[in-house]
Amino acid sequence: MERRSLPAVDRDAAFRSIVTRRDVLKVGPIALSAAVWPGLGLQAHAAFTPAAGAKAKSVIYLWMGGGVTHIDSLDPKPEAPPEIRGRLDAIDTALPGVQFSETCPNLAKIANDLCVVRSFSHDSDDHLLSQVYTLSGRKVTPNQLFTEPNIGSIVQYLMGPRNGLPGYIAVPGITRPGPPPHNLFVGGWLGGQYAPFCVGGQPEQPDFTVGEKALDPSPRADENLVPPELRFPDGLNVGRLERRASLRSSLEQSLKTAATLEDFATLDGNYSGAMQLLASPQVRQAFDLSKEAVSTREEYGQTKIGGRCLVARRLVESGARFVLVDYGYDPDYGNLWDIHNVPEQKFPHVSDMCKRGYSVAGMQKAFAALITDLKQRGLLDSTLVVYLTEFGRTPKINSLGGRDHWGRCGSMFFAGAGVKTGQVVGTTDKHAAYPLTRPYGPADIAATMYHALGIDPEHRVRDIQGRPVGVMDHGEVMTEVLA
Repeated sequence: MERRSLPAVDRDAAFRSIVTRRDVLKVGPIALSAAVWPGLGLQAHAAFTPAAGAKAKSVIYLWMGGGVTHIDSLDPKPEAPPEIRGRLDAIDTALPGVQFSETCPNLAKIANDLCVVRSFSHDSDDHLLSQVYTLSGRKVTPNQLFTEPNIGSIVQYLMGPRNGLPGYIAVPGITRPGPPPHNLFVGGWLGGQYAPFCVGGQPEQPDFTVGEKALDPSPRADENLVPPELRFPDGLNVGRLERRASLRSSLEQSLKTAATLEDFATLDGNYSGAMQLLASPQVRQAFDLSKEAVSTREEYGQTKIGGRCLVARRLVESGARFVLVDYGYDPDYGNLWDIHNVPEQKFPHVSDMCKRGYSVAGMQKAFAALITDLKQRGLLDSTLVVYLTEFGRTPKINSLGGRDHWGRCGSMFFAGAGVKTGQVVGTTDKHAAYPLTRPYGPADIAATMYHALGIDPEHRVRDIQGRPVGVMDHGEVMTEVLA
């Protein structure tokens, strides 16, 4: 039987027959928020079962978009000339014979809980191509920036939500590299519903290179990471929300004959999930840092990256599967890892920049606190923590006191579930310019993350058109990293 949409006049009559305009407006924001929350209402793919012996129940992906300098953090070269090593000293870590930069004292103390990889390497110096590569594990061309699903999107597709939380959450998910600004947090060929639920929503000004920036902005920040959609409008509470849900149910009954209306087809799949999130105290509290002791906040650092890492811990504690911590492109600090030091950036010398509380010094403090906190709460053995940036920086400091793009060499680390910690994998030459041992690229890191979750990198999933596509198109599990 042929199905057809109601004429506009009939649709309007159907609406008026059940609710007033005021009622529709009161229900509308809830329904609309459901439509823009990817992952709500999605179920795990029925054909997928994690491999026996999978170590990780959750992943926290510390994704620092912009290209963090490896020489001024995890791979210092104290014997190199000043134009390579900069002005920073190297310090001993908890691992005999292993040194980090002086900017990383907190990570140095917990080095036994890390597996540092110094042979991170690939063949691109381009931000966009490299960021898509690290987010998806797939090499792309400029025409494929939005076609490949993020790693978290694959996890969400195969494993679904848990405890009322979407399967893939980005905290805050506001990075928009460019120019012009691009949103690279995508579901790609899986479909937009598998993009992450971005806590920060849509940034008001996505291009963080514009606007005046302070010469030395304060690293202290009290960022509100409660998603706007979880904040009830004035006069609306859980009880009234449930009554509005009942109203919507009546509305749907009156519109059965309009089953092909695009608006309702789009909203319906996510509406029940949105209702669960809005009405669940556990979910709402997971985002609320006011529940944390002041001492805990200080351990992480009263910074943006500190708060984001703390929310990631709270989400995993509440059952989240895959949490991406996004930091590096910021309205207050600019593109803080992209330290070319061109005049408009107004950055100090790279060695001084890295010691600031919103740069490497603040980043490593938050990371160390996160890993320690997870360990103390008994969550680290079931949570894989991965720190990655798209590439390192040039060994030689440029004439402006900055470092440029360098895909050939960088540093990252693993911690937690299934990881052989207390080691450094890979060595680099005397200038940290090239790996001297086997290089590992973004695809290898992605394959290792999948493996920890019990996902075979050769597993095939269905794209939005139903065609089978491999989880990975290249890359190998990093066996050196695994316990």
